[in-house]
Amino acid sequence: MEKKQLLIVAHCPSHNTRLLVEAVLAGASHVDIENVTARHIPPLQATAEDVLSADAIILGTTENLGYMSGALKDFFDRVYYPVLEKKQGLPCALYIRAGLDGTGTKRAVESIATGLKWRWVQEPLICRGDFRDEFVEQCEEMGMTMAAALDAGII
Repeated sequence: MEKKQLLIVAHCPSHNTRLLVEAVLAGASHVDIENVTARHIPPLQATAEDVLSADAIILGTTENLGYMSGALKDFFDRVYYPVLEKKQGLPCALYIRAGLDGTGTKRAVESIATGLKWRWVQEPLICRGDFRDEFVEQCEEMGMTMAAALDAGII
């Protein structure tokens, strides 16, 4: 059986945001998840081919001036049309590291994902305010939930 591919496209410009993407990867690599390979590719390096080979995607971004990071926006600008017709229904999830409230960032990413006809499989996670250890736990849970659902054929 060929392993399913979970793509994590996350912008992590700081130590704390690297902890979040590492937590998503750790959750997705849980010992009980056997048929999923998870990999993180920074948004400026991720390509349409990466999305085309994915069975599900987790997006991660910082909140920058009430919007997604420029790196994640660049990713969407480059992959939108090449994947538009081919990846409709792609299961997706989102986490946001927000210094403020994250609502503008959430709205912007949801708008693009809706245009791509991707399928939200869980509510976006917004890690608001000062950094807390629970953000790491929540991101690990997101990675594990997504990979387990992919492994079980639920998504």
